[in-house]
Amino acid sequence: IAGDSNPGTVCFSSGGVARNVAENLARLGVPVRFLTVFGGDPYAERIKQDCVQAGIDISAAKTEASRTTSVYLSINDNRGEMRIAVSDMRLYDALTPGYLESHLDLINQAAVCITDTNIPQESLAFLARRCTVPLFIDPVSVTKAAKIRNLLPFIHTIKPNKIEAEFLTGITVRDETSLHRIADVFLQHGVKQLFLSLGTKGLFCADAKRKFLLPAESLSAVNTTGAGDSLLAGLTWGFMHHLDLETCARAGRSAASICIESPYTVNPAMSCDLLCKRANIGR
Repeated sequence: IAGDSNPGTVCFSSGGVARNVAENLARLGVPVRFLTVFGGDPYAERIKQDCVQAGIDISAAKTEASRTTSVYLSINDNRGEMRIAVSDMRLYDALTPGYLESHLDLINQAAVCITDTNIPQESLAFLARRCTVPLFIDPVSVTKAAKIRNLLPFIHTIKPNKIEAEFLTGITVRDETSLHRIADVFLQHGVKQLFLSLGTKGLFCADAKRKFLLPAESLSAVNTTGAGDSLLAGLTWGFMHHLDLETCARAGRSAASICIESPYTVNPAMSCDLLCKRANIGR
């Protein structure tokens, strides 16, 4: 009821798009180095502990003792779908090009560099121009997607949702033809792989060789927050194992389905064995 106090259930979990991707990858057995900034409050200590327990290497991260931890507050309905959310990500202004430059060798020794758009625009531009390994990006939101509008030629893989893809290309999603047109825009700008998340309508995938719509799995959601992050982790895992576009997409879809079965932003049950079983991928 708007304007009133509503009974509900409150759950805290460590989050952040890139952090969620990092935890999923760590649970999938991928060695992960996480470049980030922590605040100086108790929430930051909990996130550090959760990262270490999940197997994420945070030795290159920095701490801003005078700043508070970023918070994403999501209000979900009885189906687990997000109805409205508020994010306070001012802490990430401290992820400057200078900080990234000090760790550029580390970045360029990786198999893949993954970032979200919570970091400053100049830092994204630095990564786009100085990162020599495949750059994977989650646009996060329409507002933050504006930061990468001119960086598409430097992006290897992008995972927008419907409204982010519409914003970045200027094309409205109406049917499969419009999805093909959106893919053409991304590919013509230099993007190597597009995975366009359409929620319950599936995942539209494209590279230089093919374009197709992968149907969504039919599941009952407990909580959809973090599903897109798990999707990106699954796609990355597939890419790192040299799987083809469709198999990567199946891995991403299955990772997302595993995520939404849990009340947490990352399902603690996530594992390589579970993902392969769900996605029907031989090992």
